[in-house]
Amino acid sequence: MSALLYLFYAIPLIFIWWLYGRNRNATALASNQAYEESRSAGLLEPVSLHPVINPNLCIGCGSCVRACPEQPTHQVLGLIDGKAQLVSPSDCIGHGACRAACPMDAISLVFGSETRGIDIPVLNEQFESNVPGIFIAGELGGMGLIRNALEQGRQAVEAIFDHRPRGTTELDLVIVGAGPAGFSASLQAKARNLRCVTIEQDSLGGCVFQYPRGKVVMTSPATLPLVGKVQFKNTSKEDLLKFWQDAEVKTGVKINYKEKAEEIINLENQRFIVRTSSGEYVTRNILLAIGRRGTPRKLGVEGENLPKVVYRMIDPEQYANQHVLVVGGGDSAIEAATSIAAIDGTHVTLSYRGTAFDRAKASNRKKLEAAVNTGKIDLKLGSQVQKIDPTAVILLQGDQQIAVKNQSVIVSAGGVLPNEFLRKIGIDIKTKYGTA
Repeated sequence: MSALLYLFYAIPLIFIWWLYGRNRNATALASNQAYEESRSAGLLEPVSLHPVINPNLCIGCGSCVRACPEQPTHQVLGLIDGKAQLVSPSDCIGHGACRAACPMDAISLVFGSETRGIDIPVLNEQFESNVPGIFIAGELGGMGLIRNALEQGRQAVEAIFDHRPRGTTELDLVIVGAGPAGFSASLQAKARNLRCVTIEQDSLGGCVFQYPRGKVVMTSPATLPLVGKVQFKNTSKEDLLKFWQDAEVKTGVKINYKEKAEEIINLENQRFIVRTSSGEYVTRNILLAIGRRGTPRKLGVEGENLPKVVYRMIDPEQYANQHVLVVGGGDSAIEAATSIAAIDGTHVTLSYRGTAFDRAKASNRKKLEAAVNTGKIDLKLGSQVQKIDPTAVILLQGDQQIAVKNQSVIVSAGGVLPNEFLRKIGIDIKTKYGTA
């Protein structure tokens, strides 16, 4: 009787253990495959904030793998040899959900890697720089994820509100930039009745506004001051901007558009003058939410000043029936090339000086591969623009010069980071090589 009883309990346990082992083996197989694909493509360098797993603490429970918001579209984390590992580093965009889910505190979030450094302003836990009164939030501080930028902008303003001096005549705060961090900060400043001015050299949304039409913005639930909790998931650029524009109208927050910060003068006793294209402001605090794209990086070649050369693509429809050259190797370049190539009658050439798209998301690389295979995009790896003529572009690929018929050029080569601007006002910048 006892033997039958043991068997009664043992069979379900054996089945559960077998099922667990089978699922674990399947996870390990998929993880190894994803890692090998990344390794063979030369895509093992993370491009943003990313996790580092301590193998001595990791118990291989897989909580981090399941918690990653990029699953199942992208397999960022996996289990290899019973331990969690970053198997597709270039797809990680720094959610941080993996660290929160780890029961053993085995995960740290870091910037850069041993071979690729990232310049980050030195900030304290309240996002204040080494210059008292100057705060930095969002992409410029290394946090490109929209949800994180929204929260950082709010927290920075809270810190300013808690420590603001009383009885002064200056502004409490000048916010530079109306991207996610700047917009959230502007709403929080209004909620706290701070004397605040927000300036934006372009349009509401900052870098989001510059995304191509129809781009899917990977976001997640967030709390927006004066608005409350909002649910975003796989939201398009247009939908997100429309939501922010509606929030701007409903809350009555004021933003000075087409006004560019040109100089910041540090006075004594935590007072600053912010000189802009329209005037100047005296303030006790400044929040820089200007992003990391900075001034578009130019090619420095003959003909680059022609009207047909631009540095961002907004609407692919405008390039219908044209020969278009896109220059760059990041997500923005690939998205521009593939979206234009989808328009009937276009002829797209993509020029990139590198040999692999190690800064681009896997989904974009797959779109590009499909467009190249179907002949919609002529891919020129290892090439550089030598000269731009009114009707053609001269590329150098290896030792060969190639003349490409052309009506439009889109340069997506990133931006010159505002490091000199930051250093001029005394902000310390540190290059991170795989550190927090």
